[in-house]
Amino acid sequence: MATTIHDISQEELGIIGRSPAIREAVDTLRRIAPTDLTVLLVGESGAGKEVFAHALRRLSSRTEKRMLSINCGAIPETLLESELFGHEKGAFTGAIESRKGIFEAADGGTILLDEIGEMSPATQVKLLRILESGEFTRVGSTDERKTDVRVIAATNRDLEQSVAEGTFRHDLYYRLNSATMFIPPLRERREDIQLLFAYFAYQASSRLKIPFGGITPEAIEVLVDYPWPGNIRELKNFTELIITLEKEEKITADTVFDHLDTSRVRPQNNPYGMVHLPGKTPDQAERELIYRALIDLRNEVVALKETVQANSAQGAAMPIPEQFALPPAAISPHDLVQRLDDLNLESVERAMIIGTLRKFNNSRRRAADALGISERTLYRKLNQYKDEGYIDDGEDDAENG
Repeated sequence: MATTIHDISQEELGIIGRSPAIREAVDTLRRIAPTDLTVLLVGESGAGKEVFAHALRRLSSRTEKRMLSINCGAIPETLLESELFGHEKGAFTGAIESRKGIFEAADGGTILLDEIGEMSPATQVKLLRILESGEFTRVGSTDERKTDVRVIAATNRDLEQSVAEGTFRHDLYYRLNSATMFIPPLRERREDIQLLFAYFAYQASSRLKIPFGGITPEAIEVLVDYPWPGNIRELKNFTELIITLEKEEKITADTVFDHLDTSRVRPQNNPYGMVHLPGKTPDQAERELIYRALIDLRNEVVALKETVQANSAQGAAMPIPEQFALPPAAISPHDLVQRLDDLNLESVERAMIIGTLRKFNNSRRRAADALGISERTLYRKLNQYKDEGYIDDGEDDAENG
């Protein structure tokens, strides 16, 4: 029995992921692909627009025909028109013979115009004509030619903004915008990072003939927390690099820190608003964030001490200070005040970090989020506490997500 487009799986299309964002994009893809509509793929560089373009072609009625692509931003304006529509012999210096452009060469098939937002206004006019009528002329010729192609355009620009600025024709934008697909960046589909890493690791291991030694849960959490500004392309390149350099070794969080710029981890939600401090390194900013939190906690401790002293002077019963997250204990007010006097920022910081980690069942990611610091800082602190004997070697190994 013949295979239909409904039988082709998402993985066969080269689209890896199970996140809601990627499922929505694939659903849109399956609806649009069988039509002959011009499609505009919008997404950041490296997000996978080309993969979706090839999937559109595979699920279309033109799947047996050619698909040609051209990067409109990588070719000088003087040559782009020739690459698109072809030229006649002698049309310009260096045109020693007649040549077909991709619109003519891909007749009956599909064309991907990548980075279409970089196209000059003059070329935009000719593109609009061919989209509306299928007619074009080669450079240096007056003969009308016809072609039948499906156009898929891709851009990482905001074309609406370009239209408003006058750098992109509004009529061409509306012609391209008949079917628009948004390809989500990797940071909006973090659930797919582990799956993508495994996929790229398998590919790299097979191609390079290097056994993959595996990866720890802590290392996966670092990958998930990283913002991946280069999107899937960056993750693929990183995976190939780390497989090559580490060979059969198991990839740990330390390994990831060695090869990835984790200073760009996503901003944490925290009540202190310390997302960025101009003029400070990431480590300095994170350390100042911890100190601010500790100062706030210290102020609460001072307030508790004053409350205990006041109640002690009045002969009142000692209150249970639940609001300060200190465990109630059957001790005298004097002993409690003495204990509070012994506290310093370093000990409070250590108590906060270890206590938060235990609260979240040793999940470093959740503990780091709650503390408002990066996993890298938390990881470094925990190693310090292990060396100092405050926690056991295996105490923070368990992960519950």
